[in-house]
Amino acid sequence: MNVDELVREALCDQADGQDPAPPGFADRVLAARRRRRGRRIASVAAAAAAVIAVAVAVPVLDSGKEDVRPSGGVERTGITAHSDQSPPRDMIAAGRVALAAYYTSTTVEQSADRAVSRRTYWLLDPETKKYAKDDRWSYVAIAPGTTTAAVLERNLPVPRIGLLDLASGQVKRWIPVDRPVAGVEFSGDGRKLVATTYRENPDQLVKVAGSEGWDPPYTESTRTGFHVIDVASGSSSWAGVEIGGSAHDPDVSINSRQDFLFTSDGRLVWSGLPGEPRRMFYDFTGKVVPGPAPDRYREWSVEAGVSPDGRLVAGPFAGRKWKTSSSVLDARTGRQHEVRGQQLLAWADENTLIAWDIGRDGNEFHQRLVLVTVGGEKTTPLSDFRSPKDNTKGRWEPVFAER
Repeated sequence: MNVDELVREALCDQADGQDPAPPGFADRVLAARRRRRGRRIASVAAAAAAVIAVAVAVPVLDSGKEDVRPSGGVERTGITAHSDQSPPRDMIAAGRVALAAYYTSTTVEQSADRAVSRRTYWLLDPETKKYAKDDRWSYVAIAPGTTTAAVLERNLPVPRIGLLDLASGQVKRWIPVDRPVAGVEFSGDGRKLVATTYRENPDQLVKVAGSEGWDPPYTESTRTGFHVIDVASGSSSWAGVEIGGSAHDPDVSINSRQDFLFTSDGRLVWSGLPGEPRRMFYDFTGKVVPGPAPDRYREWSVEAGVSPDGRLVAGPFAGRKWKTSSSVLDARTGRQHEVRGQQLLAWADENTLIAWDIGRDGNEFHQRLVLVTVGGEKTTPLSDFRSPKDNTKGRWEPVFAER
């Protein structure tokens, strides 16, 4: 039985009856999304990663298709769920991906009108299959295979990138960079890193007149460009990029954190924009180039991105057929599908995704991880619910990687 069949079998086991959406629900969800800073979108690989012959190697991908582990929740081949855990203590996985880490954010005040959003990570131990707290890092990206992570130290931006062995918890190698970085992501095959450079910490927060809390500064971003780094050798090249790119209105701004990401084929990098044209693509010299299909249809706020076969692109909240649902675009035909799920996070296979979704109480912030399928009517819970309160201390955010 293949992963498609296994996932469909799992989906058939669990229905989640839901009531109609309360008035104004979509507006509130979209407003909540706009309050969030730019977030990391998971890279999608079309081929297995190769072994990299270095001191810290990015491992060959293990699909996990025949992987069966005790879960304490739902236990099936290819699916490991813990619907009684939030945040999770034991590994959550489905199909080609695993929840490789999660983090919480806290606001650390630095002065009366300045603060910084500080992340604390829990990383999946590849041997014990449990999540362990590691508060050394300000930013973590997980490589395909889920045994290696790229890590950035505290006090962003930083002058080096660590390659962390997730089993031992030790940094096996440091990659120095000549311009400080505050964000880093792997390519889909794990061979390259793109590291976004900033003059100042992009996670700074300020007091805004009329606001009771802390918000990202609504001023020009301090982003300067990106490094493309070869993981095997540590060699890198840097490209300077004007704010928002040079091919459109120079008055267009970006979020304080707006990191660069690889396209699904790893040949270009791209960055989202809060306004039109929504996204810009660059070659490794920083030159603006046309966006390739299907990446040209990606939304920077939707983490799932392109399906493994390159046919579908995960889209934003839709909320039409069900009170929480999202759109999926067929990049070849232009056909729009509507799938269950408030927010699409990662592709489990070519037709199945992991998403946040709400429960029967209708609270838009009371979410759990679920498995959804294109063309399906049901959901399979993977975790228990997060706190129903927005921005509650300890509210966890997932980091997925191909296993």
